[in-house]
Amino acid sequence: MRATWRRLPAKLHGVGWEPGLEVPAADGSPLVTDHYFPRTEGDFPTLLVRSPYGRSLPWAPMYGLLFAEQGFHVVLQSCRGTGGSGGTFDLWRNETADGRAAVSWLREQPWFDGTLATVGPSYLGYTQWALASDPPPELKAMVVQVGLHDPHALFHTEGALRLENALAVGVGMTYQHQGMAPFLKATLRLRRRLRDITTARPLRGAHLPVFGGHVPWLDDVMTHPDAEDAYWHGASQAGAAERLGIPTSLITGRHDALADQTFEQYDRLRRAGCETALLVGPWTHTSALQQGWPEVFAESLAWLRAHLCADPSGLRPTRVRVHVGGEDAWRDLDDWPSAAAVGPWFPTAQGHLTRQAPTDRAPLRSFRYDPDDPTPALGGPLLSRTAGPRDNGSLEARGDVLTFTGPPLTEPVDIIGPVSARLSVSTDTGHADVFTRLCDVDEQGRSVNVCDGLGRLRTDGADPSPITVPMGATAHRFAVGHRIRWQISGGAHPRYARGPGNGQSPVDATAFTPVRITLHADSALLPTADAR
Repeated sequence: MRATWRRLPAKLHGVGWEPGLEVPAADGSPLVTDHYFPRTEGDFPTLLVRSPYGRSLPWAPMYGLLFAEQGFHVVLQSCRGTGGSGGTFDLWRNETADGRAAVSWLREQPWFDGTLATVGPSYLGYTQWALASDPPPELKAMVVQVGLHDPHALFHTEGALRLENALAVGVGMTYQHQGMAPFLKATLRLRRRLRDITTARPLRGAHLPVFGGHVPWLDDVMTHPDAEDAYWHGASQAGAAERLGIPTSLITGRHDALADQTFEQYDRLRRAGCETALLVGPWTHTSALQQGWPEVFAESLAWLRAHLCADPSGLRPTRVRVHVGGEDAWRDLDDWPSAAAVGPWFPTAQGHLTRQAPTDRAPLRSFRYDPDDPTPALGGPLLSRTAGPRDNGSLEARGDVLTFTGPPLTEPVDIIGPVSARLSVSTDTGHADVFTRLCDVDEQGRSVNVCDGLGRLRTDGADPSPITVPMGATAHRFAVGHRIRWQISGGAHPRYARGPGNGQSPVDATAFTPVRITLHADSALLPTADAR
């Protein structure tokens, strides 16, 4: 790994290791824990890393060894029901109490000097927010990398099931803590059977052959789309950020499946007056911890040294640093999003994008979405290897995808912040999903996705119904000569479970109805734009 990540800092300490320690949870369940430490005399601060994905590769070298080499005790703990820990794993219900139990155990250790921070990615970010809901006095800093705080939003958006993400999370949670070999076998098995699973009628239970049996929490999250359902009560840790006073570093990628959650965390921390920093790289959820690891590690290490070791020398001068796509350059910003004018674009019947607002609600163009031949997903913020920017040519050649394209730009246009679509739509069945995507078209005509989102709506008769679809946030420069394209379709399968077109649950539907979807003139693409 050190040979792969050539920009890692030099090793400062030899590292010792105490594996297999049993830390009692509040109910007595043993939480299996490994302790990494510098083999140097003196006091060192402690990092708590709580994971449901095991304690071997990649967590042992990336967190245990690398941070211990830089002068930290690292406590790497398996969440209950995983990695040999006792009890039964539940997606979120035990992390607050178990995190507190880990801190209680730390207080009894002779090497613990009373200075604590948390660090980690993805669900390891959720365990941090759970502890921060009632932070112990020893907690001095947090580093949340491509992190989660709201499980519901990971699995559902606007009432639609994020099917591919749900299956990927299910495989990771079920197999990764068992070791890399079982995890890789299960991942390959899912890849081979993905089409059969995601096109099954009904969808409910179709994943069982891949998982080798019933996975109760996965069945539950897939069948509870409503965030207000009692099932989700207590799941979101959004409230922790709204009252937090612990200095917190946030790291994400422009194509991270959890980027929206990171931006929400940043907004809440800023409104709470909490010291925070934000790094947004050119990464997906997984590439942030692979190709992006040198930057992620450097950012994390600088934050931890500043707030645990009184060494701010590695901090950057601005609160926010973002990588701008299209320009392939980093920018330092005072805040997120940067101050910029909003510049809407409007579709025309000829397939153009224009700055001229419409004067009526006339129908512009329509297409037929067929759930039996669903519009495929292509790139974007996924958890799989197919995530990120992709050439959208094959997608835009389909008859069930509308595109509206602006003229070649005479000066660059920067979009730094959130993007949304205000759609006016009518249907012939009364039920539809609408997928909307912003693309950058270069001089050769290659169309590459920038950001996107999906909304679900009901319509009444021929009259159009309004819907606003959040498309996430981005940092992207459309260069001179490039064109801005707005893409609209009826889904992105299997990223989202296909809408049945008739109002039935996507998980339980056995009958599908094709839908005629019509876009009306009073629709608009709403980026936060800064033309220079």
